[in-house]
Amino acid sequence: MPRTRSLAWSELKLGVLAIVAIVIAALTIFLVTGGRGFFWQRYSLKTRFSSVPGLKPGSPVRLAGVEVGSVTAVTPVDEMVDVEFEVHRKWQPRITTASFARLGSVSLLGESAVDITLSVQGTPIPPWGYVPQGRPTAVLADVTDQASQGITELTAAIRDMRTGRGTIGKLMADEQLYMELHRFVRTAADLKHIEQVTARLNAGEGSLGKLLKDDAFLSSLASATSKMDLLVSKLNSSEGTAGKFINDPALFNRLTGVTERLEQLVTRLTEGEGTAGLLLKDKQLYENMNGAVGDLRTLLANIQRDPRRYLNVRVSIW
Repeated sequence: MPRTRSLAWSELKLGVLAIVAIVIAALTIFLVTGGRGFFWQRYSLKTRFSSVPGLKPGSPVRLAGVEVGSVTAVTPVDEMVDVEFEVHRKWQPRITTASFARLGSVSLLGESAVDITLSVQGTPIPPWGYVPQGRPTAVLADVTDQASQGITELTAAIRDMRTGRGTIGKLMADEQLYMELHRFVRTAADLKHIEQVTARLNAGEGSLGKLLKDDAFLSSLASATSKMDLLVSKLNSSEGTAGKFINDPALFNRLTGVTERLEQLVTRLTEGEGTAGLLLKDKQLYENMNGAVGDLRTLLANIQRDPRRYLNVRVSIW
C-alpha cells in the first residue's frame, strides 16, 4: 500500500508539472506572437500581388500600421502570387470589402509586410476570403533601380553633350551652330521690334501711322504731291527763272561766262593786279590809305568844331 501511494503521488506530480509546462508554453507562444492570439482565435485571409519581393512566411501583417497577424504562405498562381495570412478575429469587423491590401516595407534591408487599410464601410470579409489589392507602393529596390537607371542615362547624356552629339551637344561644341542660334535670337528680337512698329502703325502713331490712318494727313500729302508735280511740269516747260535756267542753253552759257569772269577777277585780285589787288597785297599801300582816311576824319572833326578857322568867305562890292 505505501508503495502504491508513492507511485500515485509521483504520477500526480508529473501531471501537475506537465500542466504547468503546457501553461508556460502557451504563455510563451502568446507573448512571442505579439498578442496575435491562439490558433482558435485567428482566422485566415488571402490577397494577391503581381510581385512580392522580400515577403515570406512569418512576415508581419499590419492593419493601419498596427501589427495584427503574420503571413503563413506565399504561393505563385499563374502570373500572380497568392499570399495567405492569419489575423486575430477581433479585427474581422474592420477588415471589409472596402479595405485594400498593399505590399509595404518593414526596413531598408528589403523585408516586406502586408499592409491593410482599415475600413468599416463595407462587409466583413469571411475566413479564407480575398482582400482586394490596392495600388502598389514603391519598393526600395525598385526606387534604387530607377535611380540607378536615371543616373546611367544622365551620365550617357552628359557624355554625348561633351562629344557634341545631339542638339544640346552640338550647341555646346559647335561654334558655328552657336553663332547661327545667336543670329536667330537677334532676328527674333528684330521681328519683335517689327511687330511693335507694326502695332504702332496700326494704332496711327507717328507720321507713317497718320499716313495710314489719318485721312486729313493723307489728303494734305496728296495735295503736296500734286503741287510738286505742277512745279516739275513748269520747270520742264521752261516757265520761270529756274525753268529757263534748266532748259535754256543760252542762259546757262551766259551764267557760265559770268562765273568764269568772276573767277578771273578773283585770280587777279589774289595776284595783286590793279588798285584793288595792290590794296589786298601791298601792306604799305593799305597803311597809307588807312592813315589818309584817319587824317581826313581828323580834318572833318576840326572843321565841325571850328569852321571859321578853315572857311573864310570875303564879300566885296565893286
